[in-house]
Amino acid sequence: MRYTTIGDRRVSALCLGAMKFGSETDDATASALLDRFVEAGGIFVDTADNYQFWVEGFEGHESETFLGRWRRERGVTDEVFVATKLGAMPTVPGTGLETAEGLSAEVVAQAAERSRERLGVERLDALYAHIEDRSVPLEETMGAFAALVEEGVVGEVGLSNHRTWRLERARAVTEAHSWPRPRLLQYRYSYLQPRVDVPLTATAHVHVTPELLDFVRAEAAEGREHTVVAYTSLLWGAYTRPDKELERAYDHPGTAARLAALDEVAAQTGATRNQVVLAWLMDSDPAVVPLVGVSTMAQLDEAIEATDLTLTKEQWRRLADAN
Repeated sequence: MRYTTIGDRRVSALCLGAMKFGSETDDATASALLDRFVEAGGIFVDTADNYQFWVEGFEGHESETFLGRWRRERGVTDEVFVATKLGAMPTVPGTGLETAEGLSAEVVAQAAERSRERLGVERLDALYAHIEDRSVPLEETMGAFAALVEEGVVGEVGLSNHRTWRLERARAVTEAHSWPRPRLLQYRYSYLQPRVDVPLTATAHVHVTPELLDFVRAEAAEGREHTVVAYTSLLWGAYTRPDKELERAYDHPGTAARLAALDEVAAQTGATRNQVVLAWLMDSDPAVVPLVGVSTMAQLDEAIEATDLTLTKEQWRRLADAN
């Protein structure tokens, strides 16, 4: 297992997504997957307070509730770093993000407390603002997160699905007030790159841009490190499963060129396409922590084995330059 850091915390360089745990993935399977991940050295788990409200028969909060139960049953304390998110839970049953709770100071405080109760912890390891809420001043939102850190109930602050210019504004606001800055950034990202002029099917997803990566590198040069976490890192299995078609945003010549390079490096390393993709992300500059969602032990083992794969500089560049 590879490792990285979030602030002063050491975490695995592979993050296990728990989105479907407690809902589409039954408890026995989810527990076995978590046990295997931890056994292999994995100590970074991702969830949110609204997973999975959009699936028929569920209301949201199922993932956090399951993780809290798993922690109690296994006697897990602070050795596993669990990051959760708030702000995107609908306030009206049967609706979507159009009625999301948002990021007011009141919502941030209340939602964080509910997450702590469901996870069964006194202190959340990391808490993200799940989506943007431009109806609330950024100063109010960042102040609310800072208050939680000051109270000792949140460790690290994160921003997910925020435009790069909003990251810079958050940096300026937190610096002006001497508040904890958001060091965790979560976005959609994988090896294949979508067209910027074609909307993603999942409209709430915000994709990593060259500007965002440039922001992270520039910040690091000034001594302000960030950890970038990439969801949908394996594009729902589209790299290896013929039944998983790529969406329209990936329908451009660069996709074929990148897949050819991917197959070339996979042949050289003896690894699978998925493993090369995960290694490419981990070996990037800035390094990216892939977030993987799995439903079988074979899928999890494939991802874990990818942490032992280190690409040569030539292999990484061959992949990066394909377009």
